[in-house]
Amino acid sequence: MNRRESLKAIGLGTLTTGFLVGVGCKTGDKKEPETAEAGKQEAVPGRQPEEIERENKLKAEKYFDEHEMATITVLADLIIPKDEHSGSASDAKVPEFIEFIVKDIPSHKLPMRGGLKWVDIYCLNHYGNPFIKCSAKQQTELLDQIAYPYEAKPEVAQGVKFFNLMRDLTASGFWSSEMGTKDIGYAGNAPNKWTGVPADVLKQYGMENVRI
Repeated sequence: MNRRESLKAIGLGTLTTGFLVGVGCKTGDKKEPETAEAGKQEAVPGRQPEEIERENKLKAEKYFDEHEMATITVLADLIIPKDEHSGSASDAKVPEFIEFIVKDIPSHKLPMRGGLKWVDIYCLNHYGNPFIKCSAKQQTELLDQIAYPYEAKPEVAQGVKFFNLMRDLTASGFWSSEMGTKDIGYAGNAPNKWTGVPADVLKQYGMENVRI
């Protein structure tokens, strides 16, 4: 399954509707920290101290256990494996991203945990092992059944719903990471040098001899 190209659109689309909303909601000029402690908290320009405090609190909490994180890691790397352009999802710390997002958006908690359990139960019933102990062939065989919603059988509907969420979070995490932005060639805001109207445009309008 060659998924990297198609997942770029998913990742960028999710970023637009999710993470960028938080950035766009900030209005007005931020006041300078009034105390040394407030200044210490302000690690990122444009972030309020309470935002930093909440983020640090979420990072300190643990939601997924060791087995769940191992399963998320395997799944993420199957969705975005390492290739000639960049590393895998886990290389970009996508599992850690998913752990944070699930705590940040609690509505993801039950669907993710329930989905991980569904995957393990399916594998135990069909292969005699939890997902992470199945062979690569068995893991791919399962994902082939739940990765394509319009082709999936009704009995794996819960798995399909879970994998949709897992795939969206993986794509969002990867292409919002430093590795992911490099993978798509995103340079961000950079100074530009104006060299005038392109020659082909001037020629198109018969203005190739006009100085602008």
